[in-house]
Amino acid sequence: MEPLLQHLERFSEVLAVSRTTHVSTWDPATVRRALQWARYLRHIHKRFGRHARISKALERRLQNQWKQPGDSGPAPAPGLANFQALGHCDQLLSLRLLANPALGGASFHYLLQQLFPGPGEDSLMKTQAELLLRRLQEVGEAEAGGPGRLLSSLWERSPQNNFLKVVAAALLLPPSSPRPQEEELELGSPRTPGEEGQELLRWLLGKSDVMVAFCRSLPAGLLTSVAGRHPELSRAYLGLLTDWGRQLRYSLQKGLWIGTESQDVPWEELLSRFQSLCQAPPPLKDEVFTALKSCKAQDGDFEVPGLSIWTDLLLSLGSSA
Repeated sequence: MEPLLQHLERFSEVLAVSRTTHVSTWDPATVRRALQWARYLRHIHKRFGRHARISKALERRLQNQWKQPGDSGPAPAPGLANFQALGHCDQLLSLRLLANPALGGASFHYLLQQLFPGPGEDSLMKTQAELLLRRLQEVGEAEAGGPGRLLSSLWERSPQNNFLKVVAAALLLPPSSPRPQEEELELGSPRTPGEEGQELLRWLLGKSDVMVAFCRSLPAGLLTSVAGRHPELSRAYLGLLTDWGRQLRYSLQKGLWIGTESQDVPWEELLSRFQSLCQAPPPLKDEVFTALKSCKAQDGDFEVPGLSIWTDLLLSLGSSA
């Protein structure tokens, strides 16, 4: 029993260190050993979770580890806080390392490969999307606010274009089925089917820079598919398209709508994205035409081309105002 308790204390110290600048000295081999250790302790949790005497002894050891002399209340726990946390210790370690900017590039990419195995761009997006939702579920069970931190770390430190494609694929996956009752008992409180997808959507909508990149970088057809599945995202996407349209000005010399800044969306791309949305089934198609007609009315309700971009978009889309 004592060797197991010592293993527990030492790993709890490793978990505490994972939040500090000391991880700058960790190479991929160190990360690999720490993950192997965490998975071993997760196996211990699974094995002894229903043995009250052993689990209580482990719990007491964890609670006493961080207690300072003279403290009477619960001790702060930079490492493992309780026995239940042992069941998620590999996810806790991964999340803290991903969120720690001190972790070196080689170690970060090794950790990423462990969490999302596959050859990268050549992998099936569906497989990577399923893995992403699974990781969101695991870190959500391990630590409050974990999914958002995991997603932010992936956005900041992984190839962004590939990450956005995986996010889109994940948002197109059907809701996951409920977990078996035995698994719920092992992992803690059950989570609602599809909850990971909703957490992903909330994170995306709450990050304006990521949302702009998502709507600008991905193909029009893919975005239309995602918008058709998620009304909140379709409204945000349509809002961005109208904002981009307002940045264009009509050039009499060129006879077309042009941007005044290099980052402005070209007319051709804007029209292509609206065309894709208008090919979607109702209610998305109807919402797009309603929004365009509303913008046209606010802009003066012109019928002559070249005076309002909304008139020209509606004419190009084959809709009479």
